[in-house]
Formats: sequence, structure tokens, C-alpha cells
Amino acid sequence: MATITGITGNQFVPGTKDYTNNKYQYASSTHEKDHDMNPGLIIQPKSIEDIKLALKYAKSQKIAVAIRTGGHQYSGASSTSAANIQLDLERTFQGPNDRNIFEKDEKTFVRTSVSWSLGTFNAYLTEHKLFIPHGQCTEVHLGGHVQTGGYGQLGRSFGLFGDHVLSLEIVDHDSNLKEVTKATDPELFYAILGGSPGNFGVLTHFTIEVHRDSDYQGSRGLKALHWYDPKTLKRLVDSLVEMSDNPDFPRNYDLCVSVLSSSFPLLDLWPELDGQMRKKHPEIYGDDDMPFWPRSIIVYAQWVPFSKDDVCDMTWFSRFSKGSIFDHGVQEKPMSQLTGDWIFRNRREFDHPYVKRTYLTNSTTLGKDGWADWVTNRIDAIVKPEANRCWLSAQLQSFGGKHSKFVTNADNGTSYSWRDSTLVATLDAFHSPSGKERAEDWEKVNDHEGIGPNGIFSKQDRRVLWGSYGSFDLDASWSYYYEDRAKYERLQKVRQAADPDGIFTPNTFCVKRLA
Repeated sequence: MATITGITGNQFVPGTKDYTNNKYQYASSTHEKDHDMNPGLIIQPKSIEDIKLALKYAKSQKIAVAIRTGGHQYSGASSTSAANIQLDLERTFQGPNDRNIFEKDEKTFVRTSVSWSLGTFNAYLTEHKLFIPHGQCTEVHLGGHVQTGGYGQLGRSFGLFGDHVLSLEIVDHDSNLKEVTKATDPELFYAILGGSPGNFGVLTHFTIEVHRDSDYQGSRGLKALHWYDPKTLKRLVDSLVEMSDNPDFPRNYDLCVSVLSSSFPLLDLWPELDGQMRKKHPEIYGDDDMPFWPRSIIVYAQWVPFSKDDVCDMTWFSRFSKGSIFDHGVQEKPMSQLTGDWIFRNRREFDHPYVKRTYLTNSTTLGKDGWADWVTNRIDAIVKPEANRCWLSAQLQSFGGKHSKFVTNADNGTSYSWRDSTLVATLDAFHSPSGKERAEDWEKVNDHEGIGPNGIFSKQDRRVLWGSYGSFDLDASWSYYYEDRAKYERLQKVRQAADPDGIFTPNTFCVKRLA
């Protein structure tokens, strides 16, 4: 494909080193071939005008455009095939006018571009003593994050990142720049926030309401490291289950338990860990003075006050520090600083291909059903063998309860799915070439025993757009991502209006336009 005349940003064509370097994204290690992540042209726009020129060209040539901001979608949905174009917005909008804070009616807002990473945006908010719920991965960018919800450590206490959006700025299929709000275009607003990312227009900027540290004084958090042990894991998962099974559990508390195979770069989670471990555990440092981290469990626990009458139960925190190898104790910190403590500061968990699963459930009988024992055994089956050439990254987090903002924010004008979920479990198996079959077999057992009418975790197969797996045909697998056919057809109708010429249909992982 030829480059496009008039575009001022970079353009890369196949066969060049720059193309190879810039087409790479998170899913390339796993899905470059089977999902055909090889666009005919990569454009890195410098401006809105560059985007308009790219869309006009695509329309005239009857081809499609995939939109990437950080490129973290697990199935490679932000890429496309050789017939089409990829718009890479990772650095497009990072000027002084691409984020600004303002106040109105005694509330605080931020207008931001899609091009900032979570790590950079979190630091910006922290500098101004502000915060918002968001995910853990530092290199995820705001564009895909907001359109797929923005799941993160503050899910129960504050909901999703995307729940805070007031307005969206997009370039539409006719290359017009327009603002979309719940008042001006409620159907398009609904579809962009939860529909299928990048398939309703090119999102460039959006405005969100943010929270102030000063409104939540006395917040506390604990990050605790445990060496992996099945008994320890079972004890910690029991606390998660207790939260998830109790609909009256207070909104103030958030809890996430992570399990990581050996060699995970723990210093990316805990930069200050190095000095402590050299003193207490010199055996993990090799002859080259580089650490080889053992299998581990990390607990993220947080409490935030919502009224002057709220009192923190410190015994709740003591469950998670008990037996830990390293923690700083329960720290009273501004929320903006706590959100930074939860961030993982590396591009990916392990430098290997993967077989990924993120499951959701609305069960409130996980304790009675024995799920804690089951998931502990399943994790041990992949983590315990030393030479199986598989590496686990697991995250188990409570989201439910009738007071949870993840739940009560349902029907807020967005289309994020499964808002009655109580717990989200991510079980990702990375593998060497020789370990692929083993990783796939392990996940198949998880699918068979955990999900379905007789599943111990969820009676229904519930998935999230950012963590998609299995079929890359969203129309064929819509029931995993949306609650019912009526919702899916509502999104289809919006797609037909927003993308009549198919320029925002770069692959099959899109809501299909209504015929």
C-alpha cells in the first residue's frame, strides 16, 4: 500500500525495519499470524487533520482503519490485515493542550487525550492531588482503557474508569470532529463506552470527573509479598470469597490477590524491594548479582472513608500481612499515592506467548461451592512444576456487593457488561514453544470445570473486551461479552449509523453492523 499524500506524521510500509518495530504490540507474541496483525500501512498522525486525511483515503479506497493507542488488547483487535490501515495514536496527542484540569460546580474535571499511558496519567493526577480508578499496567493507554471500562484496584470503592466520562471527542466516518455526550447523542455515547473499541469513530480526547485526595482523608493501603505456598493462597482466597459472597460487605474495602510464577520482575511492582531482599534473602541473587525471584503471591488491600463515621477494621488488613515476606505495613496515604502503589511498571508480565483467560461470575455461593479449594488446586497445578516451561500471572479480585460502585454504576449511560459480577478471575498461562500444549490443556480444564451450567465458578460464560479469548469473531461470540440479544442489537444499530461504509471495521472482532 502506498503512503498517503498530505499526512505530516510518520507512515510505515511493510518490508522496512521501522514497520516491523512499529507493528509490534502486546498480542504479537501470540496472535500475529492467526489474527493477521500485519496492516498494509501504519500511520502515526501528528494532528486531527492527519486523521481526517487517513479516513478520507480509507473511504475512497473502500478499506478499513484499525485504531491503536497502547496496543494492549489481548487478541490483537487494535491491529488489522494487509488490506487495511492502522492508526497509531500512542504519541499523537501529548502536547500541553492535551490534558488540563478545571473545576465546575465544586467538582473537578480533566480533559485528556487518548495518547497518555496510565503510568503517565496517574503521575499527572498525583501531582495535583487527584485520582480516578484505573488499571494496573503502566503502558496501557487511555484510549482503549476508557472504551473497555478501565477495570482496576478501586473497582468496588469507585467503579470503573469509564464510569467517570462526561464527554467524548471523536472524528466520525465523514471526517467530522464532534463532541458526544449523554445529552447530545445518548446512543453513540452508550456504544463507544462498552461497545467494541475503535468501531464507532476515532476517539481523540474525553472529559472525566476525578476525585480529590482532600475528600477522602485517612485512606489506607497494604501491599504484601508472600512466597508462594498453596496453604497461604487458600487462606487469602478465602478472604476474597468472604467479600464476594457477602452482598452487604462495605464499599470501603478493595482486595486483589495476585499469583506469579518464578522469574516475574518483582522490582517493577516494588522498586524498593531490592535493598530489603539483599539483606534478608541474599540467596535469590546469583553470581551475576541479578535476582531470580521465586514464585510469589502479592496482596493489594485498600480501605477508603466515605463519611466521618466510617471506621477502618484493622484486623481485616492483619489477615494479609500475616506471614508476609515483605510489606511496609498498613500505610495511611492520600488516595492519589495509593493508586500509584498498585501500578505494575513493565510492558508485560513475561516475555513469552500466552493462553489467556479472564472470567467473571455473579455467584454469591463460592464459599459453599468450594471454589477457593478448586482455584488453589488449579493454580498449584501450573505453578508447582519447576520445569513445565509455563509461567502463571493470576489476579483474583472482588467487585461485588450491593454497595459496590461497580454494581451501582450500572445503567449510567454506558454499555459495559456484567455489572452484577461479584468476582473477576484472570488466569493467564505464558509458555515457551515446548510448553504451549501444556498451557492450553491447563486452560481447557479451567474452562470445563469452572464455567458452564455445572461450573464451580460461573454458570454463565462471561468475558471482557480487553481480555478476549477464543473466537475472534465477535458476532459469533457476542453472548460472552453482552448480557442479551437486545443489547447487542442496540449496539449493532449504532454501528450501522456510525460506520455505514465499513471504514471502522478492520477485523472480525467488532460488533457487526445491523443489516
